[in-house]
Amino acid sequence: QVQLQESGPGLVKPSQTISLTCTISGGSILADYHYWHWIRQPPGKGLEWIGYITYRGSTWYSSSLKSRTSIARDTSKNQMTLQLSSVTPEDTAVYYCRFVDGPNDYWGQGTQVTVSS
Repeated sequence: QVQLQESGPGLVKPSQTISLTCTISGGSILADYHYWHWIRQPPGKGLEWIGYITYRGSTWYSSSLKSRTSIARDTSKNQMTLQLSSVTPEDTAVYYCRFVDGPNDYWGQGTQVTVSS
């Protein structure tokens, strides 16, 4: 069974960059046809899809965040990463990594990131 674990700093200052890591166990980030997603949920709001990286290393981003987002992977560590630059307090959210495999929908527990000076 796939397990996902997000990690990263809980507090980031405005204008800086959020850097998060999703560590994958029970599955390979290189497995065929697998897409690995980043999603966030701001306080009091719904889920917002950020983007994904595919088993081939291709990426796709939300149009609203594309200019500030970079998703990458470290295949040696079986991890994917998220960088979100030029952050503001509106980027405060719980950040999740997610993987869907047919009927199975795997989520990490989420990591709270607060943008504040």
